[in-house]
Amino acid sequence: MDAVQGGQAFTVTRDGHQVGELVPLRRRRRFVPRAEFAAMSRTAPDISLDAFRDDQDIVVEQELDDPYAR
Repeated sequence: MDAVQGGQAFTVTRDGHQVGELVPLRRRRRFVPRAEFAAMSRTAPDISLDAFRDDQDIVVEQELDDPYAR
């Protein structure tokens, strides 16, 4: 368990066959460094803003309702 806590991963076997893995839990980060975000963004697909808005208009109801109307 100390090794797993230290970052090591292990393959669990039964009779020589792999049945699982023992891996450290990933810690949830609150901050992503700018360089890492930029690197991930470079491979993201381009998005057409007009097509995105058109898709939203199709799905979302645009009329406002009066919650006090009877």
